Amino acid sequence: MTRTVTRVVIVDDDPMVRTGLKLILGGAPDLEIVGEAGDGREAMEVVRRARPDVVLMDIRMPVQDGLVTTERLLADPNPPRVLVLTTFDADDLVLRALRLGASGFLLKDTPPPKMIEAIRAVARGEPALSPSVTYQVIAAATGARRPAVPEAREELSRLTERELEVAIEVARGASNAEIAERLHMSVATVKANISRIFAKLGTDNRVQVAMKVSDAGLA
Repeated sequence: MTRTVTRVVIVDDDPMVRTGLKLILGGAPDLEIVGEAGDGREAMEVVRRARPDVVLMDIRMPVQDGLVTTERLLADPNPPRVLVLTTFDADDLVLRALRLGASGFLLKDTPPPKMIEAIRAVARGEPALSPSVTYQVIAAATGARRPAVPEAREELSRLTERELEVAIEVARGASNAEIAERLHMSVATVKANISRIFAKLGTDNRVQVAMKVSDAGLA
C-alpha cells in the first residue's frame, strides 16, 4: 500500500532550528520538505510557490511575524494547514494562533516522534496541541482560570525582585533583547539573571521557567 506523502515547508528565523527540523523530518518517509523561509514575508513567497500541505510556522520572526503570516496564508484559496511552533506556550499567542485558523500549536522541545505524528495528524485534518496548550484552550472555552499552585509560589520566592521580573517576561515569551528593553538592562545582564533563575528553580530551559511562573498564577 502506497503511503501519501505530505509536503512540508519550514518557517523559522533561526537557521539552526530549520536545519534541526529538516533532520528530524527527513527520517519520515511520508514527509517531504519542499521549502523553507527565514521570515514571514519570505514564507509567503515560498508557500505560494511550493504549495505544501503543512507549514511549520514560528511565531516570533523579523519582517513579518508568524501570526500575521498565518492569517494571510489562510486567506488564500486552498491554503495549507499551519502548525505553529514556538518556544513558549503563552496564553495570548496560543489563542490568537488558533483563532486565526492554525491547525495546531507545539512547543519546539516536543520529542521528534510526537512532532512527526503531529504533522501527520494536521495533514489529516486533525488538531495537534501540546498538552499544556490543551488546558489553555479548555480554560478559555469554559472561562476557567488555573488556580495558583502554592509550591510554585514558594519556589519563586527564592528569586530576587529583579529575577522575578525577568522570569515573568520569560513566561510571556519575550526574547532576551525584548526583556532587556522592557526592564532597562543589558542583554548580558538578562542572560546572567536567567542563569541564576535556572539555578534557583532547578530548571534547565525557559519553558520550565514559564510553566513555574504560570503555576504560580503570575502570567
